[in-house]
Amino acid sequence: MYIEQYLNEEQDPKVVEKLVGKLKDMLTSGEAITYIAVQKKPAVTLFPDCLVITNKRIFLCEATKLGLTTNFEIFTWQDIKDVSFKEEFFGAKFTVIPQSGENLTVEYIPKVQARKLYQLASEALEKKQEELRLRDLELKKASTPPVMLKPLHDERHIDERPLKPEEEPILKPSSEPEDEVTVKLKKLKILFEKQLITQSEYENKKNEILSQL
Repeated sequence: MYIEQYLNEEQDPKVVEKLVGKLKDMLTSGEAITYIAVQKKPAVTLFPDCLVITNKRIFLCEATKLGLTTNFEIFTWQDIKDVSFKEEFFGAKFTVIPQSGENLTVEYIPKVQARKLYQLASEALEKKQEELRLRDLELKKASTPPVMLKPLHDERHIDERPLKPEEEPILKPSSEPEDEVTVKLKKLKILFEKQLITQSEYENKKNEILSQL
């Protein structure tokens, strides 16, 4: 049985070996022991109590009947509200605060072990709280009916009538260029209408132009 990983802070090897032998038949699928803290009283401690942390639960193990039997108080991380510890002259008191019921305390836990217990237990509680928060969030999303968004209507009037093709410009046929005689006669008439020449002058000049044809 490999127990060296649980002997980091001077835990009693015999106590740890005996306790691990009992716990191995109590662990669920995928559950593993993370840390073991062993009580150490000022005088000789023949039958110490222990605290065991796994990735799923915390075990408070009380030795009874001269160490022949053990009482187990077991909590899942979901059942625990908080943990605390208090350092004293001889060791520390480690307290488990459940969601309901009385607090449970184990005294004379070596200070270095109590600090490690508190660190690992706090991390496990934070992880469980985050899992519960995410689960509640998913349940809330699943129970919330989807919001139906109404299409936005443009209140401006849109003329949907088909556009009429633009009228093609009517191209007037270009007139043939006037000959020199016609131009002269028009100019002569303009002069007469503006009374710039007399009628006799107009007639004489007109006859002169026409004679050129």
